[in-house]
Amino acid sequence: MKQRVRAILITPDNTMLLMKRIRPGTDPYWVFVGGGVEDSDATREDALLREVREEIAGEAEIVRLLHQLENPMGETEYFYLARITQWNFDDKTGPEFQRDDRGEYLLDEIPLTNEALTAVNPLPEEITHVLHTALERGDLPTTL
Repeated sequence: MKQRVRAILITPDNTMLLMKRIRPGTDPYWVFVGGGVEDSDATREDALLREVREEIAGEAEIVRLLHQLENPMGETEYFYLARITQWNFDDKTGPEFQRDDRGEYLLDEIPLTNEALTAVNPLPEEITHVLHTALERGDLPTTL
């Protein structure tokens, strides 16, 4: 079974980086930076750091595993809370950016608040609910 890793990337400005996806025939939606764990990745954490480098030319520091879930394809997805201080979306290198059939990818920076999270409603819905609950309880630091 394939494993996937995703980063909840918190910036020094108390914002979160999300990938906005625009595909023909579909309403825009937001997802967390990340992707599949490859055989060449020593650990899930190494895979996540590789994905952050590929997708946003960023360097992240993993804080902790926040949540895991099984997606509709039967894959396990691991969501990590991470700090990020530098990134450059113009320097992205991931293979998905080379394909014309994948639609557009835009990097959005949103405030780390329930209101902002509701406005974009990232996928999958389960992690959005986890983030809302964590923010309401104060379990998710608003600044890392």
